[in-house]
Amino acid sequence: MKQYKRSERLSEMILRDVAALLGNELSELVKGMVTFTRVKLTDDLRFAKIYYSYLGEGDNRPRIESFFKQKNKQIRSMVGKNLQVRYIPEITFVFDPSVEEGIRIEQLLNELKRENKEK
Repeated sequence: MKQYKRSERLSEMILRDVAALLGNELSELVKGMVTFTRVKLTDDLRFAKIYYSYLGEGDNRPRIESFFKQKNKQIRSMVGKNLQVRYIPEITFVFDPSVEEGIRIEQLLNELKRENKEK
């Protein structure tokens, strides 16, 4: 049986809790879909980077970033209630462009397929 580091288990818990806590609020704030992709927690459990992606019309990223800055202390407090740790990690939200890049690559591949079919 594989042993997991405590930071990995807590990262999964934080990801689950943040997605559950913020899903409704973010859907009301912006039209589109905000997805939390991963959490990187330091080994000393003091700092957590929460990565998110946004798919939707328009550029609502600044609006989402300001929401995270305003609600950071509340989010940290709510997440900390479910964790059994001595110190609640400092939370930083980071935009993750990988989903957008994946969609762009898929579109390019589809265009190449269409061009090959036309030849």
